[in-house]
Amino acid sequence: MSHASIPEALERAAATFGGDEAVVDGDTRWSFEQLLEEARRVAHCLVASGIGPGDRVALWAPNSARWIATSFGVYLAGAVLVPVNTRFKGMEAAHVLRRSQARLLCASTDVLGTDLVGLLDDVGELPDLRETVVLDGPARDGAVRWDGFLARAGGTNGEGSLPRVRAEDLADIIFTSGTTGEPKGAMLAHGPSVRTYEAWSDAVGLHQGDRYLCVYPFFHTAGLKSAVLACVLKGATILPHAVFDAAVVMERVSAERISVLPGPPTVFQSLLEHPDRSRYDLSTLRLSVTGAATVPVEVIRRMRDDLKIATVVTGYGLTETTGTVSMCRHDDPPEVIATTVGKPLDGVHVRIVADDGSTPPPGSAGEILVKGFNVMLGYFADEEATAAAIDQEGWLRTGDIGLVDDNGNLRITDRKKDMFIVGGFNAFPAEIEGIMLTHPSVAQVAVVGVPDERLGEVGRAFVVRRAGGEEVDEASLVAWCRDHMANYKAPRHIEFVTELPLTASGKVQRFRLRAPNA
Repeated sequence: MSHASIPEALERAAATFGGDEAVVDGDTRWSFEQLLEEARRVAHCLVASGIGPGDRVALWAPNSARWIATSFGVYLAGAVLVPVNTRFKGMEAAHVLRRSQARLLCASTDVLGTDLVGLLDDVGELPDLRETVVLDGPARDGAVRWDGFLARAGGTNGEGSLPRVRAEDLADIIFTSGTTGEPKGAMLAHGPSVRTYEAWSDAVGLHQGDRYLCVYPFFHTAGLKSAVLACVLKGATILPHAVFDAAVVMERVSAERISVLPGPPTVFQSLLEHPDRSRYDLSTLRLSVTGAATVPVEVIRRMRDDLKIATVVTGYGLTETTGTVSMCRHDDPPEVIATTVGKPLDGVHVRIVADDGSTPPPGSAGEILVKGFNVMLGYFADEEATAAAIDQEGWLRTGDIGLVDDNGNLRITDRKKDMFIVGGFNAFPAEIEGIMLTHPSVAQVAVVGVPDERLGEVGRAFVVRRAGGEEVDEASLVAWCRDHMANYKAPRHIEFVTELPLTASGKVQRFRLRAPNA
């Protein structure tokens, strides 16, 4: 049964699963009934703060119980959630706030010692932002403390009428970098979100009573949809995890009897290689969903044989497809899970097209196009980018290369031409290059992904120095990049060159930069 909206899904969970544990975060242990109560309180505070249906509310903080309650509160108020990447620096976050026209920001002032709100001090005007609420961390001048924000609910105590939210209403604007540089906001609706993660949960075998440790960040569809929403839909307990540390994760698995642990391959490689792994009881783990990068067959084998995870499945999706296109099923044979990303969800259609738009012979690779209920409504306030991504028949161009085998399973053979994946995070050269070009000593730059044993891939930047500019070396430029962009985007290696290899039309020949002797 599909629910019309995310608020209805939460209300149904409270009625169905009642006193079962919904969220465990440190000393916080909420039942499904308590989660609904907390979310309603936040919703009433948002309404009292002047937030109405369709208004955008940005959420910039690490995974926590409060993050979950706030996100559901935004939905219950009829507003639109805009999650912000906690790795972003001020300039990157300001772009998301301006582009989404966010009216209210809930943010942390202490993320590993960083005051996120403080990062916005020198980014210029944010004309639509009316108020900032400190979700957690020390108080800050000009921002409202969380207890002051909650006081706005008055005597409602989470009771009283809230706007009716429909299936077709906009739920989230989730920013994705895309291949053109600046992040674009993919608009995801309520009904498709619920339908997608009912299907996802059934495919992977998530069920009531599961205990789900979420290492994926909530600002990503993997955390927000396949963890928070999926757990509410199925009656599973979610345990938010803010910062990945292999030993801490294994301790939580043992202490909280975790049964579900999804994550990118790097998470499991870290667990497998940890010298103290044998000290922890990981026997309760039964299900893992991995993806976000090419998954080595050996990693899946070791997840089963060494970590004793009975069910390991893989899948494929984009932010623009509400996070999921296809999934392996929990009862698929091991070779299907290791070599494909499964079949498209029911109601989702995949086409393979050649460069000229024709259909290649069966079993041949081409660009993957997707059509179905899960495709985004478009990019927020960007008709041109939307038209470039989705054709008039509703087919979304993914930019990924793949094929469909004889059994209907999708195989990904290549990724977006330029994108590379750093520890599960998508990194787009155009965006990184745009930031690096603001450095006074950089005249030209091209970034490519190169193999890395720990993270899968990392960035290597080829830089042409600016004539007459100050001398800059690799170490100082790497440090500058880490100060000006999310750490996963910052190139780990920099090579200074006198010129970049270009095509006749002036485009950088990245394949030459990727070559071993580049």
